[in-house]
Amino acid sequence: MSWFKRVEKGIVTPTEQKKETPDGLWYKCPECKTVASMAEHKRLHYTCAKCNHHDRIDSAEYFELLFDDNQFVELDESLTSGDPLHFVDTKAYPQRVAATQKSTGLKDAVRTAHGQLNGLDLVVACMDFKFIGGSMGSVVGEKIARAIDYARLNRIPFLMISKSGGARMMEAGYSLMQMAKTSAKLALLSEAGIPYISMLTDPTTGGVTASFAMLGDFNIAEPGALIGFAGPRVIKETIGKDLPKDFQSAEFVLEHGFLDFIVDRKQLKQQLADLITMLRPAEVPATQAQATLR
Repeated sequence: MSWFKRVEKGIVTPTEQKKETPDGLWYKCPECKTVASMAEHKRLHYTCAKCNHHDRIDSAEYFELLFDDNQFVELDESLTSGDPLHFVDTKAYPQRVAATQKSTGLKDAVRTAHGQLNGLDLVVACMDFKFIGGSMGSVVGEKIARAIDYARLNRIPFLMISKSGGARMMEAGYSLMQMAKTSAKLALLSEAGIPYISMLTDPTTGGVTASFAMLGDFNIAEPGALIGFAGPRVIKETIGKDLPKDFQSAEFVLEHGFLDFIVDRKQLKQQLADLITMLRPAEVPATQAQATLR
């Protein structure tokens, strides 16, 4: 007689009746490894209930979060990239753009829209990192410039939500020109007395950081966002020194005076409403605004 006897506990499901758990039902935080349902994760605006890690989200989620009842008018939605340099790497640039458009459902790396936030008019430009790393090409610069013009014509505050790996190499110099173009448009917005709020999310780097992302009347960021120009390895090799821990985090950048405040995504809509109410420009006749724009 065997000295060991196996005792079955709980409910035993026959192998043929076992089913795989459907994808997309659960979320595991990459920081603290806490597991939560996707429904709960979405309810918290894609932040971790335990450690408050802020997941990257796209323009669709930001528009849903910010615009009342997710109602907005998208601006210049059909604008798409050309191929001025006939650039080819592992594939031709037009093929890369077409493939990315198909896989993401986006036309390019930024979407712009006009809607209301807590009843307040707001123009928002929001970048999408999943479109070629949120890279800044001609379409990105042009759509932001047009959105700024729209905000200036209608005297509506402008919010820029940046999320980018920097300039788009496939457009080379054309990409770098967008830094000057958007900066010039923002100068005109400032002269008109229209508020500009720049929100930096994870990651905001390269030419985007060096231009419109850091030119806000208020520069704000999400917790833990990576904010910088060049990568840590390049900086370390350039200056020949070890770098402080988390020196490119939003918290470090705030401590050194480059941000005005960090805002939790769960409080973002209300804090923006309070800020816009405080900064809201005075009304001017439409004819005067049009003359100013010209």
